[in-house]
Amino acid sequence: MGRVEGKIALVTGGGSGLGAADCEALSREGATVVVTDVKLEPALAVADRIGNGALAMALDVADEAQWVAVMEEIEARFGHLDILVNNAGVVLSADVENTTLEQFRWVNAIMTEGVFLGCKHAIPLMNKGNGGSIINMSSTGALLGYPIFFAYSAAKGAVRSMTKSVAVMCQEKGYKIRCNSVHPGSIETAMVQMAEGRVNQPKDIPDGVLPPGVPGHPKDVAALVLFLASDESRFITGAELVVDNGVTIRPF
Repeated sequence: MGRVEGKIALVTGGGSGLGAADCEALSREGATVVVTDVKLEPALAVADRIGNGALAMALDVADEAQWVAVMEEIEARFGHLDILVNNAGVVLSADVENTTLEQFRWVNAIMTEGVFLGCKHAIPLMNKGNGGSIINMSSTGALLGYPIFFAYSAAKGAVRSMTKSVAVMCQEKGYKIRCNSVHPGSIETAMVQMAEGRVNQPKDIPDGVLPPGVPGHPKDVAALVLFLASDESRFITGAELVVDNGVTIRPF
């Protein structure tokens, strides 16, 4: 217990799926979590469930004015920020021939521009404290060829690259801020259910080591997010950490 005791954390897309699991893990280990989501109601539900002074706020990550407002509220309440989890995301099933420009821009507004804005506006607030940890949610889609998830993979690839640029910049400027990307494979969330055409048909994920082909549980990703948020990972920055049960290393 207490691995992130006393830290202030902001999680985007925290009202469901991976974001909710991240909020739960961080709160359980002592962080005060600002749960943000484009819809306020699920963020309120998560904040109420995790307790420990959690705060819920509406945040459309593609809207810079909303980022500014959220950071101003965090500064007014807490004075600084220690942890940012850029988790908010969407998925679109379409290959390059069938993706419209409007769809491509929508996906990238949320996951490319949203991560950019999160990093941009979190860094000054982290520097008001003792630095911090930025955790950007990428995907195995940034590492493998998934034709049907063209726009999604493009955005996640951008997240991967931006993470490394932020990590190096922070070191060069002497900021005590680390930045890493997390690359989940198939994780049992509503987004994956939708992508696989089984909406509201969740799979039961057993405990223990999982065989190939079985999706992971959100807690599998949250455990890594918690580690990266904690001081235990002080020597890790600019890394891409894969959580996929070996999918990306299989030769077939």
